[in-house]
Amino acid sequence: MKSKIVITHHVHQQVIEYLSERCHVIPNDTHETLSREEILDRARDADAIMTFMPDSVDEAFISACPKLQVIGCALKGYDNYDVDACTHRGIWVTNVPDLLTIPTAELTIGLLIGLTRNIMQGDHFVRSGEFNGWRPTLYGSGFTGKTLGIIGMGAVGRAIAQRLVGYELNILYTDPALVTPELEKQWSLTRTSLLELLNRSDFVVPMIPFSKETHHLINADAVTQMKQGAYLINACRGSVVDEEAVAAALSAGGLAGYAADVFEMEEWVRSDRPREIPSALLGNTTQTLFTPHIGSAVDEVRLQIELEAAKNILQVLNNERPQGAINDPVQRAIV
Repeated sequence: MKSKIVITHHVHQQVIEYLSERCHVIPNDTHETLSREEILDRARDADAIMTFMPDSVDEAFISACPKLQVIGCALKGYDNYDVDACTHRGIWVTNVPDLLTIPTAELTIGLLIGLTRNIMQGDHFVRSGEFNGWRPTLYGSGFTGKTLGIIGMGAVGRAIAQRLVGYELNILYTDPALVTPELEKQWSLTRTSLLELLNRSDFVVPMIPFSKETHHLINADAVTQMKQGAYLINACRGSVVDEEAVAAALSAGGLAGYAADVFEMEEWVRSDRPREIPSALLGNTTQTLFTPHIGSAVDEVRLQIELEAAKNILQVLNNERPQGAINDPVQRAIV
């Protein structure tokens, strides 16, 4: 009998066809997020599930799915998955760590340019019918000679720095790990403290995972340490930034602008997460630029992510160690 795989969100048809050669696939044919109850109803007798960013797996979830052997996460960050509980129950958890790097870096730079050069406001102005030709308006900020600070020089942070070389920026970074002297010279990088980075940077880009330590790293105190008129761009995790504090700083004139692809209300792992984006941010259309969590939304990249998650699942079902393993499960108990 074929193994049963539940896919919690919409995927490319190629992925369903690929898995169907070996398994009985239960896809999500909509573009919506299923409720936890609906996912559990489908997964109670499943051997594997392919999950995505909005999903959350805890002890109660895996207890309700006694046949589960592998959770193939089509994502990079996995803080909303109880990996220890899965390990204890003999369930593999896998992720896709590398494929999201470049598209996320590209979008971050796009948000930076769009925010600092007032691109959205310019588009609205042209469409309004009031544009009759050039006039001195919508002055923004250029890059040449400015300073950009990257908080976290992991894979995405490095990809951002590498792609900004031609812009003649001074780039500061803070990270426990050192970048090699060769790359520091090639990319015009200077390692510094978080406080100095906030003090000196015209543009601040956090690029760190979400954890207890990074929750609201950019809070009201941090914002007051930022250079007057600086811009903040967040494409890592919503809860790294205190959105209410940012809204207040924009209103007071401390920050010149805020762009984000991620939001606190998406942080399903937080029991205290807000249920909506602050109205003070949404209503500020002149100093903000937002995208709906599309950091990896490049069609060919999403297909590759889904296929890699599928390969991880099939490797487990074939009694192989999955290439994207993030845990080492104990021997599976008989249930």
